Amino acid sequence: MMSVTEMFSYIQGFLSADQDIREDIRKVVQALEQIAREILTVLQSVHQPSGFKEIPSKCAKARELFCTVRTHIADLKTKFPVEQYYRFHEHWRFVLQRLTFLAAFVVYLETETLVTREEVAQILSIEVVREKGFHLDVEDYLAGVLIMASELSRLAVNSVTAGDYNRPLRISNFINELDSGFRLLNLKNDPLRKRYDGLKYDVKKIEEVVYDLSIRGLAKEPESGGDK
Repeated sequence: MMSVTEMFSYIQGFLSADQDIREDIRKVVQALEQIAREILTVLQSVHQPSGFKEIPSKCAKARELFCTVRTHIADLKTKFPVEQYYRFHEHWRFVLQRLTFLAAFVVYLETETLVTREEVAQILSIEVVREKGFHLDVEDYLAGVLIMASELSRLAVNSVTAGDYNRPLRISNFINELDSGFRLLNLKNDPLRKRYDGLKYDVKKIEEVVYDLSIRGLAKEPESGGDK
């Protein structure tokens, strides 16, 4: 039978090993946060008056940078036992939500559609199914989509400044569909519910932009043939 001293020495060994794992994870997460900032910097330029013409090249550049993201995530997967994903999840949760937002924003800029959870997982080279290993938790996916909605409300305002009067209308239709989708969900996660409250503000902000354009006679419904 173990003495008290031996028992606590054993526990200390366990705690030290756990701290080592967390430190290794933190280093990789810092690298992921840095590349996420770089991708965001590339995409932020679409908000500039001349930025709309550069959307294809900026999206291509962002997709190149996602190659580095995949390398770091492959490294992250090696830092902890695969079955202990949720034990260490809080370390990478926020950066994964951020990367989901960036992937969603790229896909929206390219196609004006909502990225699926499967598409984000593919872009990040991770799984969708929990049992298969390092995966994109559904709540992290939803949080990333909500961050994108906030970015789109900003894009709607900046579109007007750039003289693109139809884009806010398309963004408005998209955000309203997104809002309808979220209304179907029974959100138990408090941070996610707070983010969803922000979506209501985004909807209102974009509606004000569209209303302002309509009373000035600048907004026109896109022709059905030109819809994306």
